[in-house]
Amino acid sequence: MSAIFSRTYRPLERLLRHLARRGAISTLRELDDDALKDIGLARSEIEAAAFGRITAYGRARKS
Repeated sequence: MSAIFSRTYRPLERLLRHLARRGAISTLRELDDDALKDIGLARSEIEAAAFGRITAYGRARKS
């Protein structure tokens, strides 16, 4: 029973994760550059941030 659940659950989990990331990317792309700057992102970093490749908190603060 566990193997059947695992084979069904993992693809569904990946699909839901993918859809959530695409939604986040879409929402972030709707923001203007000033709003992105307020949350510590440049427009070119939107996809990387949505996929967890960068975090605004891990970057050095620029004055």
